[in-house]
Amino acid sequence: MSDKPSQVSLSHYRCGLALLFVCLISGCNTLGYYYQSVKGQVDLMGRARDIEIVLADNEVAPSARAKLKTVLSIRRFASESLQLPDNDSYTSYADLEREYALWNVFAAPGLSTRPHQWCFPIAGCVVYRGYFGETEARRYAGGLQRQGLETFVMGVPAYSTLGWFDDPVLNTVLNYSEADLAGLIFHELAHQVAYVKNDSVFNESFATTVEIEGVERWLQHQGKQNEITAYQLRRQRDSRVVETILAHRRRLDKAYRSDRDQRWKLQRKAEIISSLKERYTKMVGAWEGYQGYSHWFEQELNNAHFVPIVAYHDKVPAFRALLARHGGDLPSFYGAVIELGRQPASRRDQTLRNAMCDFSKSPCNAGEVSHVSGNQFDIHLT
Repeated sequence: MSDKPSQVSLSHYRCGLALLFVCLISGCNTLGYYYQSVKGQVDLMGRARDIEIVLADNEVAPSARAKLKTVLSIRRFASESLQLPDNDSYTSYADLEREYALWNVFAAPGLSTRPHQWCFPIAGCVVYRGYFGETEARRYAGGLQRQGLETFVMGVPAYSTLGWFDDPVLNTVLNYSEADLAGLIFHELAHQVAYVKNDSVFNESFATTVEIEGVERWLQHQGKQNEITAYQLRRQRDSRVVETILAHRRRLDKAYRSDRDQRWKLQRKAEIISSLKERYTKMVGAWEGYQGYSHWFEQELNNAHFVPIVAYHDKVPAFRALLARHGGDLPSFYGAVIELGRQPASRRDQTLRNAMCDFSKSPCNAGEVSHVSGNQFDIHLT
């Protein structure tokens, strides 16, 4: 009798791991959520094929073939030059036959910038709840709305299982530009380097910092100076937009915390959101071809829309300053971030605040850099 497991037993083994993983991260708090999570993860795993095998398929379109070859180059660069985890993540490909991998639900009260959270045993408390089907996500969001919360349902092209599984590259990102595809891979691999329970903004801002730094180094490695210039210009414009969004969010927070009555707060909320949209329109009017946040601004904005913006960007300036403090040495930077993750939230925030002050080379206090403080979004805000 062969010691090699059969395909059936391997399938059951993998499904069992997926069941365990999803159960742990979801807390199995509702049967419906548990079922859709398991089904979605198992389906994704079952579709994954080694990229080298996909490239050997003569029926693969030339454009897809070229992009997948680029993925393998990016993946090698991630480990060899960025010192990101060297494993089988992003060496396989899965076609989900849909536009997004997940749909995340974000929520917040109508008169508060504090996001609603969901707490899971392994992932800790996070500011989103993911669904593999858009219908289920919107149904759940509708239930939250009936409870008095504002919601935002956002399609997510990729996600990380934090190293529990070998995450594949998905069809949902295959049409990305080379820079954006590289950024996504670097971002998701960064989550395998450092992940802190109950601090979404720390995790996502760190990963975004690695993404930005990684893309610039990748393009430099490829000798694509024109693309570096274009990427940096887009990032500068993105940063200005994000800064404007965060500034208006702080104005909302101030209004919500005031002693004025609810009617005044609602009116002030409408005025601030209107001002934000007007500011964006004026800002990008001179930026020919820029569409970075157009889809976000086209929506009827509410407090929940601000949650992912803050999560992915709020502490990026502080992490960039911390990277500079380490002379741009990524392993040293990673070590510092991992050590930060072991510290209490207040100490993490203070260290990042100090890095910002050192980087600016001018005296500053907590009020001047409040956008990098507050573990659960009390001041700033994943």
